[in-house]
Amino acid sequence: MNKNTVVMITGASKGLGRALTLAFAKQGVRLALCARGEEGLRKVEQEVRELGAEVVAVSADTTNVKDINRFVSIVEEAFGGVDILINNASIFGPGPALLADYPDHEFKEVLFANVMNPFLVTKRVLPGMLIRNSGRILNVTSEAGKTGYAEWGAYGISKFAVEGLTQTWGDELQDTGVSIAMVDPGEMDTEMHAIAVPDCDYELADPHEVANVFVYLALNESLEVNGKRFEAQSIFQELREEL
Repeated sequence: MNKNTVVMITGASKGLGRALTLAFAKQGVRLALCARGEEGLRKVEQEVRELGAEVVAVSADTTNVKDINRFVSIVEEAFGGVDILINNASIFGPGPALLADYPDHEFKEVLFANVMNPFLVTKRVLPGMLIRNSGRILNVTSEAGKTGYAEWGAYGISKFAVEGLTQTWGDELQDTGVSIAMVDPGEMDTEMHAIAVPDCDYELADPHEVANVFVYLALNESLEVNGKRFEAQSIFQELREEL
């Protein structure tokens, strides 16, 4: 990694996205951020600038191809390209609900948002990485992406799709110099988790601690990550034991 490394993060205005942004900013990289919420995005942008990192922040909906093209084009104009992409943006949906009671339009919206986001953004950023024979992509998954949980509805199903997307792209990217992996951050103290588990009575991980795992996986070029699934809590424990 060098000071010119460009890290793109979607859904950067709150929760894990904000924690990721601040963690990478402390590494001195250049940041490309997007989120749908303008106000939250500007607050995070200011926090990044106060940490001394270069940043481009664009309000964008990552399910909208025009928004994605505009965002990535602005980043390419400013920084020349993208070295690391973290597909973080996602939505949970209406809250805990049995599939039999799940509103059709909500089901479609969650699947579309959570699957099309990593597909479309990766598809737009990938050609530049392939030209340079270098790049790393991390998709955010969930325990609900490998185990079906009652009442997690479309969110869990969408994460199953993200895991399949990551594995498929990993197979296609073998020997290209570009790698793609997925990270399960575990249950965190975020607004999304409060929607998913409204009566949570157990301890949750701090997104800022979890973000350090993404930094480790993204910036450690010697790590072989392509097509793999990582659990943040396991890696975090290993890193603590090494210190």
